[in-house]
Amino acid sequence: MKRAQKLKESIIGKVILGCGVLSIAVVVLIFAFLTRDALSLFGSYSLLDFITGQNWYPISEPPVFGILPLVLGSMLVTVIAIAIAIPLGIGTAIYIAEIAPGWLKEILKPLMEIVAAIPSVVLAFIGLTLLAPFIQDALNLNTGLTALTGGIMLAFMALPTIVSIAEDAINAVPRSYREGSLAMGATSWQTTGRVVVPAAMSGISAAVMLGIGRAIGETMVVLMVTGNAAVMPTSVDSVLKPVRTLTGTIAQEMGETVFGSSHYFALFAVGLVLFIITFAVNWIADLILYRYRESE
Repeated sequence: MKRAQKLKESIIGKVILGCGVLSIAVVVLIFAFLTRDALSLFGSYSLLDFITGQNWYPISEPPVFGILPLVLGSMLVTVIAIAIAIPLGIGTAIYIAEIAPGWLKEILKPLMEIVAAIPSVVLAFIGLTLLAPFIQDALNLNTGLTALTGGIMLAFMALPTIVSIAEDAINAVPRSYREGSLAMGATSWQTTGRVVVPAAMSGISAAVMLGIGRAIGETMVVLMVTGNAAVMPTSVDSVLKPVRTLTGTIAQEMGETVFGSSHYFALFAVGLVLFIITFAVNWIADLILYRYRESE
């Protein structure tokens, strides 16, 4: 009986190991694939000009592939999204986990999961037909397709991820923490703010980083509601102007390029930059979590 149990555990362990190795191999192959085609561009185009160039004119003669406006556009939209989604998401998670009555909690949590299941193209359509005209009229702009519109829609998309994971992290805090704090004379608000939330900070941090990853990698929303103008967002009022992102550029132009052309390889180089940024965000998130656990 014990031998059968050990054999079963051994098989399960090897299956899990195989899944892990396969996942790593897929990531490495994706990186190698992007790098191979991206390097084909830099045989005829300067890497420095590609990274620091302020103009993206892929069909001019000669073509110009400066991605700085695309990177800054992506960063601007992401910053707007996380500025909205993080306080709103964490506050909602705290309310659902600690304050809301049971019947309301049973409504809010499934509602968040339903919002997470809405296809991005549907949300983009809502942003295009409802939010963009509203922002255009309310702020008297020439167009409602701006970085602000994209940031708001991305925040709405990242919100379910942040709320769901942060709420699970708060619920995972042992009940004895709350009881000990209340027994010491702390109020419910003090217990939530100074005991429960700090104890769940590792999970909340993971929720925030996953939300940022969702915002950076989203394509359909930014393609439809940010205006797709590859201009440098260099001033504060750039949030009320059209921008273009890395993901939107790839989605918009990949179907129109000639296979093997400089434009084709430039889009792979844009994808490689996006891959590196996403990898850096995940690496920083892991580093934060590791240091937080070490300090506990």
